[in-house]
Amino acid sequence: MSSETLITTFYVFVLAAFLGYQVISRVPPLLHTPLMSATNAISGISLVGSLVTAGAHQNTVSTILGFVAVTCATTNVVGGFVITDRMLKMFKRGGPGRDRRVNEGGHGRGYHHKDAEDTKGH
Repeated sequence: MSSETLITTFYVFVLAAFLGYQVISRVPPLLHTPLMSATNAISGISLVGSLVTAGAHQNTVSTILGFVAVTCATTNVVGGFVITDRMLKMFKRGGPGRDRRVNEGGHGRGYHHKDAEDTKGH
């Protein structure tokens, strides 16, 4: 690879990293879950690219680096889906941190309506 190509490639990498940081840092919290899903799609694309690199068998170094890339991309995709699933569960009724009794017809005071009837006579 010539030095001119290397400098151009490095320039594109630095520019992409800077632009990516600027875009991500300005995302409002409400959009984090959809952004995470889009990031998982991009990670899936990088997983396909790393599979191609690992399977090309150009030399031993590219095969080893391809295997490392497949491992990292797979971990990223799986972890992203786990985190996205966990975040989406927070928005469902009865999610973590919510009292299920309130969502099942309770009055928000921590007991069922049936429990309220049982305590009237006492």
